[in-house]
Amino acid sequence: MTELVDRPAGRKQRPAARATTARAAADARPAVDVAGLGEQLLGKWAETRRQARDLAARPELHKIEGLTHTEHRARVSGQLKYLVENEAVHRAFPESLGGSDDHGGNIAGFEELVVADPSLQIKAGVQWGLFGSAVMHLGTAEHHAKWLPGIMSLEIPGCFAMTETGHGSDVASIATTATYDPATEEFVVHTPFRAAWKDYIGNAAIDGLGAVVFAQLVTRGVNHGVHAFYVDLRDPDTREFLPGIGGEDDGIKGGLNGIDNGRLHFTNVRIPRTNLLNRYGNVDADGTYSSPIASPGRRFFTMLGTLVQGRVSLDGAAVAASKVALKAAIQYATERRQFNASSHTEEEVLLDYQRHQKRLFTRLATTYAAGFAHEQLLQKFDDVFSGAHDTDEDRQDLETLAAALKPLSTWHALDTLQECREACGGAGFLIENRFASLRADLDVYATFEGDNTVLLQLVAKRLLADYAKEFRSVDFGVLARYVVGQATGAAIHRTGLRQVAQFVADTGSVQKAAIALRDEESQRALLTDRVQAIVAEAATALKGTGRMSQEKGAALFNRHQNELIDAAQAHAELLQWEAFTEALRDVKDPGTRTVLTWLRDLFGLSLIEKNLSWYLMNGRLSMQRGRTVGEYINRLLVKIRPHAVDLVDAFGYGEDHVRAAIATGAEKERQDHARAYLRAQRASGQAPVDEKVLLARTAGHRN
Repeated sequence: MTELVDRPAGRKQRPAARATTARAAADARPAVDVAGLGEQLLGKWAETRRQARDLAARPELHKIEGLTHTEHRARVSGQLKYLVENEAVHRAFPESLGGSDDHGGNIAGFEELVVADPSLQIKAGVQWGLFGSAVMHLGTAEHHAKWLPGIMSLEIPGCFAMTETGHGSDVASIATTATYDPATEEFVVHTPFRAAWKDYIGNAAIDGLGAVVFAQLVTRGVNHGVHAFYVDLRDPDTREFLPGIGGEDDGIKGGLNGIDNGRLHFTNVRIPRTNLLNRYGNVDADGTYSSPIASPGRRFFTMLGTLVQGRVSLDGAAVAASKVALKAAIQYATERRQFNASSHTEEEVLLDYQRHQKRLFTRLATTYAAGFAHEQLLQKFDDVFSGAHDTDEDRQDLETLAAALKPLSTWHALDTLQECREACGGAGFLIENRFASLRADLDVYATFEGDNTVLLQLVAKRLLADYAKEFRSVDFGVLARYVVGQATGAAIHRTGLRQVAQFVADTGSVQKAAIALRDEESQRALLTDRVQAIVAEAATALKGTGRMSQEKGAALFNRHQNELIDAAQAHAELLQWEAFTEALRDVKDPGTRTVLTWLRDLFGLSLIEKNLSWYLMNGRLSMQRGRTVGEYINRLLVKIRPHAVDLVDAFGYGEDHVRAAIATGAEKERQDHARAYLRAQRASGQAPVDEKVLLARTAGHRN
């Protein structure tokens, strides 16, 4: 260091001095506190997650590849008993029945099962998260005492029979009926035609003894809409269907073949009046219907809202699967070498290639954002179901948040698994490395517990409703001023005035433009503006639909469906970005905060880059600033590169969770062995001369 201080001004730095400076710069770069970050990622229910991960690491619960679907089903059925024996699935049930009334902790632990076997996670979800929860949340104390102990102990394996062949996400239109007969005080459950068969029902093909069946409740000639009924399906001794009940096996699926999905149908099956799960709607002995919720629409959404935990858990499970995939792919990319681009003798590590970094780091950034957003969703879920914050508005917010985040995280998991598979080349396609298997199992996550596109449409409708609510009670003067403001804003954007102002502010400097884009408030403004602009434009176009006929109103809405779904997706992405930004404030270690800020910026700028055409066409970015988005992303990739392994190590998944042969260090051993062999061969002087080298030497001699 004395050399650097005493060096005369103006003289060039010597190589040794430059090396010293480079080492000092490397030593000065921020470091990630892996343990501290890992603790933050575990979240509020850290201890529950640790317990669940300990369980998921056990070989007894691991998926065995290559089993027939019959063998896989039998294995998973046995694994459910293992979960019961290890008290892993009862956290959400009442303390009086052996649970712990811990709704958030229940989901936090349950979603970790995906790393053991997605079939196990989903079959457990069917038994306790859907079948058991429906009895708990839609039934009353009498139902709890009668059925929950058997459901919890697995004495009563059961089904959640909602979806029909002819109606998937459109639950309100299901065709199965439950008609009340006051003469016998029974409901008659009936499937009127083939499209009304219950379909894709977990536990229906083999294991299910009972079911919560969703049907249109009819009494005294009035249809009161969809309600839930407890129906016995099979004789517990013979396992044969009871009279009037039939079904089929769905057979082999594209994934999740450890679950016995099947179809159910009912022919005038009679059940006691008391089998109606009547928390939100009751029928007296004489057939009189009553409900604490007067509005049929609100009653329907309240009943379905109690079952939102399925979407919440899928959101978390998808994030967990993305973490496992990235852990394997990034670890492998730090060891696998390919092509000697910068050296005649040393091949490049895959993760040093810019394109490889962009493929993996952008998805790593999104996974962090999705993880932080999931933690907020989980907190909201726990607040509602624990009763801490359980107003009608809280429940609507929870439903909207789950409908916004579940599509993004499940699509992201499929995209991440595929990209990680490709980034690992042919090795990624081997079943032993799990990418292909996990992707096949998670494929259906995009369409169950609500089709992703349909869920985003629900979010879009909420955005429109909130937008309209802002102006429902304002006077004409305020509204007029708002319209003028909108018109002025549109004029600025469309005439390019904002672009001109931005260009002047940038003063032609790429560096200044990049600084503006990496600024937190600038990213927030751009992401927020896109949501608001699309919603405002759609709301203006749809104004007056309430006065149209149903047919014309539906047609007008359909013409703007694409924009509305775009707005909902942009809104969900903004929620993820905000969750990431809020999480940064809780990071105590300065080095970790710096690295995570780079990762958050990569997430935000990747969203802007993805929609760059919109920002340019709508005047939100100048061409000058738009050009800098990709350049700054590339600089962030370089900054994140030294910390990539730390960032995936912080996920907290070990070899027993990842279970990918390429992520065990075996590749490093192979590469080190190959390099040592080639070095020894060159040092021996016995190595053959490469033809290209010989030709180069010959050409040199001629010159």
